Amino acid sequence: MNDERMENFAKETLLKNGVDMEKIKFYQNPTNDAWCRDHGPAFLVNPNGTKVMVSWLYNAWGDKYPPYDMDVQIPVRISRELNLPVFYPQIVMEGGSVDFNGAGTVLTTSSCLLNPNRNPHLTKDQIESYLHSYYGVHQVLWLHEGIIGDDTDGHIDDITRFTNSETVVTMVEQNRSDENHEPLAKNLSLLKEMRLLNGKQLDIIEIPMPSPQYYEGVRLPASYANFYISNHSVIVPIFHDAQDDKALQILSGLFPDKEVVGIYSTDLVWGLGSFHCLSQQEPV
Repeated sequence: MNDERMENFAKETLLKNGVDMEKIKFYQNPTNDAWCRDHGPAFLVNPNGTKVMVSWLYNAWGDKYPPYDMDVQIPVRISRELNLPVFYPQIVMEGGSVDFNGAGTVLTTSSCLLNPNRNPHLTKDQIESYLHSYYGVHQVLWLHEGIIGDDTDGHIDDITRFTNSETVVTMVEQNRSDENHEPLAKNLSLLKEMRLLNGKQLDIIEIPMPSPQYYEGVRLPASYANFYISNHSVIVPIFHDAQDDKALQILSGLFPDKEVVGIYSTDLVWGLGSFHCLSQQEPV
């Protein structure tokens, strides 16, 4: 329901919490799902300072959740509102499957981008070529798998994120009997072998996973890595878990110029996503 009633409810909630409504603008656009990180456009800034959009194809994470006919219209609707030029690569790509260091490098996973339910006609080299051409990166770093319960086939935004051009935080599972221990340990090993364009090794900061979260017996993809970086704050999913404070402390040390805010996220994770999945930043 994306209508006037929802907009009024959102406005009332924001006003009750003292939000400056001069900084908020609403657009009523019908969608099939809420995860605009994946069906929305990607924003880029050209070297000359002009802003553009990239509208990738979207198939609801390998055609898992039809219909998605309204979702695929969102980039077009946004481009009309903002009057920005748009590029159409004509391959499936989701915003949650990639993370950037701002210095020419992108992190992703082979379990997602090389999954035959996305672009079965493309090789790894061809997908890298699209990333180079349409994201303007010069290096693609590949991790392996995502976490249990992630229905996106392993989005990077649930496991490993850049916090600056040379530093990543990566989720680790300390319990060796947990299903996430092995895939996350393999990703950590891969990260340690990687080198950036300048030849430097990544600075790797480990964040422990929260305890397993379930809904109706199904394991949920609960992770502190699904944080959203805004202009002045970092919004971090928390779960009323013993590891919440440690995750917030680690991230606070990595973003000294921003307020790190933990917000209870279990209700969102029931939908198999969190704050990063719900958002898509636009450069000013």
